[in-house]
Amino acid sequence: MPALRARSALRTLQPISVRPFSSTPIHLSTSTSTSTSISTDLPPPPPPRWIADLRARIGKCIIFGCSNAQVSRAAAVLRALAVEWRELLAGSEGFLTGGRRGLDGQRIAWGEMDTFQHVNNVNYYRYAESARVNWITNFAVHVDPAHREAWRDLMSPKATGLIMRSLKADFKFPMVYPDKISVFHKLRSLPEGNPLPSAFSLDCIVLSHQHRRIAAKLEEDIVIYDYKAARKTSMPDFMANLFIDTYRQQEAETLRARTRIWDLISAVEALEKDTWDREDAVEDVGSAKGSA
Repeated sequence: MPALRARSALRTLQPISVRPFSSTPIHLSTSTSTSTSISTDLPPPPPPRWIADLRARIGKCIIFGCSNAQVSRAAAVLRALAVEWRELLAGSEGFLTGGRRGLDGQRIAWGEMDTFQHVNNVNYYRYAESARVNWITNFAVHVDPAHREAWRDLMSPKATGLIMRSLKADFKFPMVYPDKISVFHKLRSLPEGNPLPSAFSLDCIVLSHQHRRIAAKLEEDIVIYDYKAARKTSMPDFMANLFIDTYRQQEAETLRARTRIWDLISAVEALEKDTWDREDAVEDVGSAKGSA
């Protein structure tokens, strides 16, 4: 029966209810009955460095002078950027945050820097490894307690376990001490096939809190291994069921986060039109009193 349930879910892909792992509730206004409908209605990715860009654009609006109402509108956007930046930055690429994060606000140690005065590249692989273990064991503790021991055994050479086949990183910029990081994982694709696959791929991002940017992206190719038989094996049904669920939540979070980001961008554009981007706009340079 478990096998039939897993493969039936792969065929139908019925919509699921999004569990409360994100700190911000998800409200979808478009249909998510199929993967195609989500892709069709999915907003484009936000511009690179959109967080810093919006803050700079709001600063320009303030320089030209804002009414009390406009200041309140600017403050609302800045507050959202300050509070939601991790959820939006990660979520826009399909990474689940909240209870699903691998590492949350971990401090970079001074000793992790090398003679080139930035965090040594080897540490990014360690960050990803620690986050991946947390990501897997989270299923055991918070999501699927009925298979608690089976999930935990995946991280040990007891029976069915996981072996890293390949791991590669794309470094975006050098991080330095002091800083904090948050690290997230996501499934790259659904576990499809009959029998189920003997491997799966994960994407990973390392976020810099100081820069509020992605410092590195990693790609992980993982094999499911039967330690008793000493060979690869098909993905267990309990894992396939949860991965299907998780992948659909990733799709829903991508839609939610991108919609939210573009709403913030639209709010800043409207503020610009009401301040400096109008015919009678005059830059507020302050009082001339006391000048020579």
